[in-house]
Amino acid sequence: MSPASGAERAERDLVRLCHSGLDLPALRAGVLRSLRRLLPVDAAFFATADPHTLLFTSAYAEEPLAAATALFLDNEFGDDDVNKFTALATARTHVSSLDAATRGDRFTSGRYRDIMRPAGLGDELRAALTVGPDCWGYLCLHRTDHPLGFTPAEAALLARVGPHIAHGLRQSLLLDATPHPDRARPGVLLLAGDGSVVSTTPEADALLEQLDPAPRLPLPAVVYAVVAALNAGRATPSAHVRGASGRWLAVHASRLGGPGTGHPADHPAGPTSGRVAVVVEPCAARATVPIRLAAHGLSARESEVAGLVLRGASTRGIAASLHISPHTVQDHLKHVFDKLGVRSRRDLVGLLLGG
Repeated sequence: MSPASGAERAERDLVRLCHSGLDLPALRAGVLRSLRRLLPVDAAFFATADPHTLLFTSAYAEEPLAAATALFLDNEFGDDDVNKFTALATARTHVSSLDAATRGDRFTSGRYRDIMRPAGLGDELRAALTVGPDCWGYLCLHRTDHPLGFTPAEAALLARVGPHIAHGLRQSLLLDATPHPDRARPGVLLLAGDGSVVSTTPEADALLEQLDPAPRLPLPAVVYAVVAALNAGRATPSAHVRGASGRWLAVHASRLGGPGTGHPADHPAGPTSGRVAVVVEPCAARATVPIRLAAHGLSARESEVAGLVLRGASTRGIAASLHISPHTVQDHLKHVFDKLGVRSRRDLVGLLLGG
């Protein structure tokens, strides 16, 4: 077998893996193993994301990346640097290497100077894992510090397989992800300005047990992500994340300390100076409808039609609201039913709202 045909087979195997309906741990392990058959990788970072807020909802990092998780989070949300994941998610090109972004001058990147180089790392190849308009996660491949970095051909490879990895991520959200009818109460964490835990409620402890902690850190990645986004100036950051049991949770961050712009400097003297409250709460089924429709691969128009069905609108009512014909509404509904595996409006409502 020629090297070219071997690489083509390895790429096909990776694509097939991404369409096998695996859960997140199995998908992540398989993707990283398959990528190492295609190109040299010395360390890897793999995260899932809320497609609506683009915040991390889970994170996995190999050494030496795991030891610097907090620094990478600060860089992603607080520093001015190249190839931010959120920027790649909304860019025309979703894959870029550090060397390409800096035109070979790695020292212009604070992430390289302050985090990667001290850890013995050189070039990195980053990808926002998107399919259609939605980003479902992020991937970063690293190599040891050497003048030779990732090639354009390797970047093109990651761009080809990225949408398939994204498909696998969104499919993993649908495994046993039925709404939970229980009425668990919201939980609250109080964090100090340095991110350490001041206090938690029992409800927060119980809910956070459903989420994996961030690499080398005591709390889940989604908690650090919403706090880092808050510290970077984002107003009331939040993310939806699926727990191990299939229950969906919403995580929100807000700053304590009274009126002001929201930055710690606005209220430096009070006893709650710099402290952040993080609320973790089970989601009502209706609150998760947008992300679950996206996970099923619905288009924007199909999601609009499905949303109107959930509100009880008739075919004529949907047509009038969207300024389309009743026949077009029926076509959209057929696609919605096919993608969600249901046969009727009642089935659709039951699947999405549990009723």
